[in-house]
Amino acid sequence: MFAQLFSIITKIISQTGYLGISFFMALESMIFPIPSEAIMPFAGFLAAQGQFSMWGIAIASTIGSLIGSYLSYAIGLYGGKPFLQKFGKFFLLDESHLDWTEKFFQKYGNKAVLISRFIPVVRHLISIPAGIAKMPLFTFGIYTALGATTWNMFLAWLGFKLKEKWNLVDEYTHFLDYIVVFVLLIVIVYFFYKLIRKRKTT
Repeated sequence: MFAQLFSIITKIISQTGYLGISFFMALESMIFPIPSEAIMPFAGFLAAQGQFSMWGIAIASTIGSLIGSYLSYAIGLYGGKPFLQKFGKFFLLDESHLDWTEKFFQKYGNKAVLISRFIPVVRHLISIPAGIAKMPLFTFGIYTALGATTWNMFLAWLGFKLKEKWNLVDEYTHFLDYIVVFVLLIVIVYFFYKLIRKRKTT
């Protein structure tokens, strides 16, 4: 399973090039459930094979992250919380995610935009409260670029080093498959738990 998934993602990125990296990272920086962990390491792996340059990956991923973040900023500025309340369910997000992110932004202020790039889920949403708070666009862009570039290239570097250790990854593929199946089962159980609980409260 892991080996097949690896092959599919690397093939997509290989065929779409830098534009594909920018596109995926734009989605990742919005409310779409596409984690950077599923994109950047594979870009780095392809760089190790000579298909990309690390500088090119840095530029493409940063541009994508900025585009997605500014779009989310606009959602916060013009749509705000009502937008997520209405459409969040289509992106596997609920109001509690935004509530937590809003509190995070209120606690750390503008720096939350930088810090959040290293926190799952929060990095998908942090631009919305930044837009609601009308954070200065230039400051927002600087913090977003710094955080996104650092995180994206860390993941790309891991993928680059993965090329050297691919034999070890292949050796533990079956073990990783078990982990993936276990996590999926937990997600499914949690989903039905939330669904049943919601029906009981309504």
